[in-house]
Amino acid sequence: MPGPPFEGFPLNNAPFSISGLTSDDRHVLAAHGWDTDWENEFAPYAAQGLLPGRVLRVDRGQCDVITPTGVVRADTEFVTPRDPMRVVCTGDWVAVDPDGDPRFVRTLLPRRTAIVRSTSSKRSEGQVLATNIDHIVICVSLAVELDLGRIERFLALAWESGAQPLVVLTKADLVPDVTGLSYLVQDVETTAPGVQVLPVSSTTGEGIEVLRAIVADGTSVLLGTSGAGKSTLANALLGEDVMDVRATRDIDGKGRHTTTTRNLLVLPGGGVLIDTPGLRGVGLWDAATGVNQVFSEIEDLAEQCRFHDCAHEAEPGCAVLAAIEDGALPERRLESYRKLLRENQRIVAKTDARLRAEIRRDWKLKGAEGRAAMQAKRGGLR
Repeated sequence: MPGPPFEGFPLNNAPFSISGLTSDDRHVLAAHGWDTDWENEFAPYAAQGLLPGRVLRVDRGQCDVITPTGVVRADTEFVTPRDPMRVVCTGDWVAVDPDGDPRFVRTLLPRRTAIVRSTSSKRSEGQVLATNIDHIVICVSLAVELDLGRIERFLALAWESGAQPLVVLTKADLVPDVTGLSYLVQDVETTAPGVQVLPVSSTTGEGIEVLRAIVADGTSVLLGTSGAGKSTLANALLGEDVMDVRATRDIDGKGRHTTTTRNLLVLPGGGVLIDTPGLRGVGLWDAATGVNQVFSEIEDLAEQCRFHDCAHEAEPGCAVLAAIEDGALPERRLESYRKLLRENQRIVAKTDARLRAEIRRDWKLKGAEGRAAMQAKRGGLR
């Protein structure tokens, strides 16, 4: 077996110790997010003569991987046997054979973060949307009425990934009234505690420089529905028309999927950007931590309830219900919180036999209590 094709990688703009590469080649991995920790993770594979690389896009069982020697096309079958959570994904750092024909991705390096949603499959599988990201830019169009429930759903997905979410309100130029725009921002800020909310316009340039400064640090991914303006925003950050853009429908603000694959792109001002297709469905996948983070104010109130297992329905001494009565907590937030928790519980229960048994016992207990209460009521009427 040949020796390692390299001795090191560009760390903080330090050059490679590989002969035969230009100065630009020596910095290519650093530009795509390579750092000291990735180098340490890759050390065992370097000893095997494998090349490090980051996945730029995946298409029909193959992927484009940026390596020290350029972009290579590699087959993914070695690491995608049956586990959908091990499918090679845009953003992954991988080890590829240096000169195989065809080339194969031999392994995935451990992921630092990953955006995972549930699929529509009856097999209850998770789908990995992007990996090793630092910022999740949730794009919300101001061309249509705000859907706060959908924003909360995206935020739960984002918080669960381990990355930092950011809500970008696109097409801000369509809301020329400054006061009206400030109210919209305030509504979203209430929905997204602890998350920066930034109105931007690719037409006027509003907010673009602020966003460019944020995404210049690490890897960012754009998430949102079709027509949210992700590709237009990507082009504004890239400084050129790289992503295809099409008009949205005036009636509902929806657009066609101009982006059909997840593409990893290096930004001219630093940082890496992953553009994704518009998401029609945003199903949660074991995202209890993310849900709790989105509704952190409810979690804080729950600690003040009289009973530690308070369901916030009709219990005496419930701090959550008290906050709704005095107007401190919108009732819509509590309903959305309950909805996402129930959905997440159903998803987890499909793969957790113990939890399924607990849910069945809870159903039986509540059913028995309901029947007992009905019998007592009937007995009192006699």
